[in-house]
Amino acid sequence: MTTISATAPSPTPAPQGTRSGPLGLLRDTGIVLTRELRPLLHDPFSVIFGMIQPLVFLGLFGPLLVGSLGGQAGTTLGDGGVWQWFVPAILVMTALFGTSTTGANLLFEFQTGAHERMLVAPLSRPSLLVGRALKEMVPLAGQAVIIVLVMIPFGFRLYPVGALVGLALLAVFGVGLGALSYALAIAVRKQDWMFWVVQQTLIFPLMLLSGMLLPLDTGPGWMRVAAHFNPLAYLVDAERALFAGDLGSTTVLWGWVAALVTAAVGLTVGVRAMARSAD
Repeated sequence: MTTISATAPSPTPAPQGTRSGPLGLLRDTGIVLTRELRPLLHDPFSVIFGMIQPLVFLGLFGPLLVGSLGGQAGTTLGDGGVWQWFVPAILVMTALFGTSTTGANLLFEFQTGAHERMLVAPLSRPSLLVGRALKEMVPLAGQAVIIVLVMIPFGFRLYPVGALVGLALLAVFGVGLGALSYALAIAVRKQDWMFWVVQQTLIFPLMLLSGMLLPLDTGPGWMRVAAHFNPLAYLVDAERALFAGDLGSTTVLWGWVAALVTAAVGLTVGVRAMARSAD
């Protein structure tokens, strides 16, 4: 007669980070970032393709600003003129569209089973979010260099230290927004078309209410009030100040507050969503 053991098998422990503490998170993030960058290195054309949208806005929308707002350089747009005002906004726009679509890649990984394999890997949960979002900032840095070099002959002035701090600020904001995009993808993974409905519905009002494309100073009062509740508006103002070389401005401080709050909220929501997706 066969005897059935009463001893239940030990449950498999949940995967943990390869190391604990900040060093472990940094190492795991580097692993995820390297994994995410590998397809980009094999297909650099995608970076060039990503330049189309910012160049179209600079080439077609920028001259409209020069013609309609150029005479207000000392008031609405500040002392730097149209290009000093518009180029940093284009960089924010590029980061906004890049990091907000991070979840689309996750939807594809749900279909192929790659996400499940990443969940059982010995990597910390926050690193999966941070690494994916930072991947979007790597091509942005290259695109920013090209955009700035293209615009210098048209009167754009480069302040290298401010530009570097501005890119770091974009990276912090991008981590939070990328994590929220990740959480959205997890929430709608059974109806993936909903991802684009929600993303497009939210992105464009946030963009327009940030003063990214047109100054809000002359807009209706309700738009100016709504902009005070839009973290993207503080980020855009901070980027303009940084790219103008004004590192000590209170505008920059509020930009960092908005970016850090977005990162904290995004990572909190994203990690919780990822934990539920593993159930």
